[in-house]
Amino acid sequence: MIDHYLGEILRETGRLAFSGGGALNVKLNQKIIARPDVRELFVQPASGDAGTAVGAAAYVSVQRGVAVEKMEHVYLGPAYSNEDVVAACARHPARPAWQRLSNVPQHIARLLADGEPVAWFQGRMEFGPRALGGRSILGCPSAPGVADRINAQIKFRERWRPFCPSMLDTVGPQMLGSEHPAPFMTFTFRVAKGWKERVPEVVHEDGTSRAQVLQREFNPRYYDLMVELEKLTGNGVVLNTSLNRRGEPMICSPTDALNMFFGSDLQYLVMEDVLVVKAPAATKTDSGQSPTSAFDP
Repeated sequence: MIDHYLGEILRETGRLAFSGGGALNVKLNQKIIARPDVRELFVQPASGDAGTAVGAAAYVSVQRGVAVEKMEHVYLGPAYSNEDVVAACARHPARPAWQRLSNVPQHIARLLADGEPVAWFQGRMEFGPRALGGRSILGCPSAPGVADRINAQIKFRERWRPFCPSMLDTVGPQMLGSEHPAPFMTFTFRVAKGWKERVPEVVHEDGTSRAQVLQREFNPRYYDLMVELEKLTGNGVVLNTSLNRRGEPMICSPTDALNMFFGSDLQYLVMEDVLVVKAPAATKTDSGQSPTSAFDP
């Protein structure tokens, strides 16, 4: 179909845009990228029904002579402040103890490197079906068994279904062997030699990964977390799955996150600068003090 309908223009430009439900078939997209006449494949990250609003707006925009800019990130949903998070904790029936972190990326990277999964709630919620560092459950992909722990604690999915990596844009070309942009987890790549041994928890049995390659400008805190993890483990890669329980939609608000957290076996939830830790693990802060329900000075 590509050859028949788009072959001529593709040979001229090397650029292809793809949308609709079929465009989320990551293995198909891997084959399209491999074509010698494709320099860049853009897959609309909300290719299902949710994206029809974007399509309608784009159509009207072009009809009125206003060009549509390329979509470079999906952080378009609601965001919440530290005050919103604290208020949600105060209202929640679990009465969670919490603490404010002075350096979120550094603190959470230490937890991940120690093999702990962490519920990560930061900035604006993602638009579309993929968790891309706004509402995610994270793990260290070099920690043996962390994928099994996440499955046992919250996701309850078949073990053959792989978890996916987010990675620094400095790491993407090394691990994936490709310079192709991959901001939305819409492609799989064959992982370069040696990387399956380095980050086994995010490489599928067939030697591929469905990856997000992140530029710092679009999600600085998530990027900085991976920088800190790279300092600790040598790999600027994090296991990333959606912040929800099986069969439920992705988390949006702090109250949603707390409900999910206390309905699972996860031990750590960070929302903006606020870390919630379940007892008995909630014993010390960065400074060794007992956690309180007030901001650290």
